[in-house]
Amino acid sequence: MSTLAALLPVLPPVIGWAVHARWLYSRLTIARRDPLTGLWTREAFTRRARRLLRDPRAVVVLADVDHFKQINDTHGHAAGDLLLATIANRLSHGTPGGVVGRLGGDEFAAVVIDRDGTAADRLDVLARVLARPVDTAPEVHTTVSLGWVRAADHPGEDLSALLRRADEAMYAAKRSGRSAPRRARLGRLLESVMGRRPGRRGAA
Repeated sequence: MSTLAALLPVLPPVIGWAVHARWLYSRLTIARRDPLTGLWTREAFTRRARRLLRDPRAVVVLADVDHFKQINDTHGHAAGDLLLATIANRLSHGTPGGVVGRLGGDEFAAVVIDRDGTAADRLDVLARVLARPVDTAPEVHTTVSLGWVRAADHPGEDLSALLRRADEAMYAAKRSGRSAPRRARLGRLLESVMGRRPGRRGAA
């Protein structure tokens, strides 16, 4: 029996249920967090991101770690985990007021509100920050490809479609080899983009 369960009978009913409800909420919140990075899981990110997309100034960002397998092969999986945790922390700090999630593996997503129209400049800075070596392990570093899309450019499209556009832009950035964020192009979405990578699909 847990300590909380043992205490509930001796607490006044209202206080006891309040404590229990708070404990349940904390456990639920933990379950919605990725255990390695502390970011929201895909499902939790999706719910919060959809709320932010009600703002026409919303920007959707997709980030993918470059050469991650090489990091694991060269420095070990512990170093790879440290790199992912570091990138997650830097993404969170670089997207204030937004929501950031780990979609799986070495892929992350964020939705931020671009209140002053400086998203492109801020993402350029963020890309450079993400490429810095890990503070406690200077030998562990790599670039991170970023693709982004402004929701207002594609009115009526949901999170899933916007993530596919950001994905298309991110892979264009990765192919260019310049480590510079790439904005999604206007026009028709290339539906085959997500299909090129097995197991990948946009948040629903």
